[in-house]
Amino acid sequence: MAYREILIGIGILALSYGTALADEDYSFDLSEIEEKPLHIGGYVEFRPVLFGLDNNSALHKLRLYDRGKENIREEYNFKALLDGSYKRGTTEFHAIVNTDLKKSYLGCSEETTLYEGYMSLRPSSAFNFNIGKKTLKWGKGYAWNPMAFLDRPKDPDDPELAREGFVVVSADYIKSFDGRLKTFSFTPVLMPVYDHLNDDFGKVNRLNVAGKMYFLLYDTDIDFVFLTGGSKTNRYGMDFSRNITSNFEIHGELAFIDDHKKSFIDSNGTVFDKKYDATSCLLGLRYLTGSDTTYIFEYFHDATGLARSEMTDYFSFIDTGYDTYLISGDDSLLKKASNVAGGSYNRKNPMRDYLYLRASQKEPFDILYFTPSLTGIYNIDDKSFSVGPELSYTGVKNLDLRLKTTFLTGDSYTEFGEKLNDYRIELRVRYYF
Repeated sequence: MAYREILIGIGILALSYGTALADEDYSFDLSEIEEKPLHIGGYVEFRPVLFGLDNNSALHKLRLYDRGKENIREEYNFKALLDGSYKRGTTEFHAIVNTDLKKSYLGCSEETTLYEGYMSLRPSSAFNFNIGKKTLKWGKGYAWNPMAFLDRPKDPDDPELAREGFVVVSADYIKSFDGRLKTFSFTPVLMPVYDHLNDDFGKVNRLNVAGKMYFLLYDTDIDFVFLTGGSKTNRYGMDFSRNITSNFEIHGELAFIDDHKKSFIDSNGTVFDKKYDATSCLLGLRYLTGSDTTYIFEYFHDATGLARSEMTDYFSFIDTGYDTYLISGDDSLLKKASNVAGGSYNRKNPMRDYLYLRASQKEPFDILYFTPSLTGIYNIDDKSFSVGPELSYTGVKNLDLRLKTTFLTGDSYTEFGEKLNDYRIELRVRYYF
């Protein structure tokens, strides 16, 4: 991350704080109980993780082939997220700065990232203008968002984590109506991609144009989106969300990507490139029972993902490379597999068809502030899956405690069967300020 972006975020917070001090008149009037223009909050977090390694898995052979075999590996994570905003009149500054510290078998690392840092102008209730680094959060899906063309992908294991945005110029126009169409809004977006500016988005030296049209029609939220400009191929999408009853909601997304390019490797190590038009979709529901149990269910078809045969060939090539390394000490095949893994294979869920289910129970047995939950992700293509029981407690002011365990299950040459670890146990201690 360029330090220039970090300084921009710190500068926005400093400007906000300095302006607030300048506005302070130390008088006693009703304005003292009104909402203050300056807000600074965030959290600090400690998250130790225990991994139960799978020494025979393909990804263990690929990543740890030159290290001694271990059954257990520890990792310690520290995070500090600072979220600040300052609002005066029609202008608002907003910044989120995130710092991650990690101690693992690879050593210690530190990364500070400006997640968001933008200025917002609202000259009227119908119009809003934004410039800077921002997360747009397009899409209605909980675990995945195939039509979120301008956002970084979610982590399905923890979809609510804050994510880094991109530098954009955007606007929002909102209009309300009486009748079946209650609300319409249009959000045009410009995303420049140049060296040191959004250069991890796609091809550089491009000015990309995107947009979202929103309709509240027949009590249904509907979005239509598009992206063009050359950094990525043209793509179009839509989503919807509707409350069937007060406790039952359905949602979906549809994404069309022109000339998607996918690279994959066969069992002999030959790399192929394939170009095709891809259509991805998501369909989900959220249901709250009378006993305060929440169910979230989603089906996701990712047409940009890898077929089962392509994943099988990849795992087979890793095994060939590992056997070669054991016999001769030559790790060139493993390095080739590692280079290929930087593309489609390195995604959280690299294949095509998945089911997601999360069930959470609020305060069972009248235990206040306690929420147990269970999350499962099932790969339809190869029948492998992950399941994660979780316990959360928020009974101490500003403190959030979470204990989560994830078990990975699958046959040989399946996605979850060939992961680096068989299980993971993590404790998250997060303090909000």
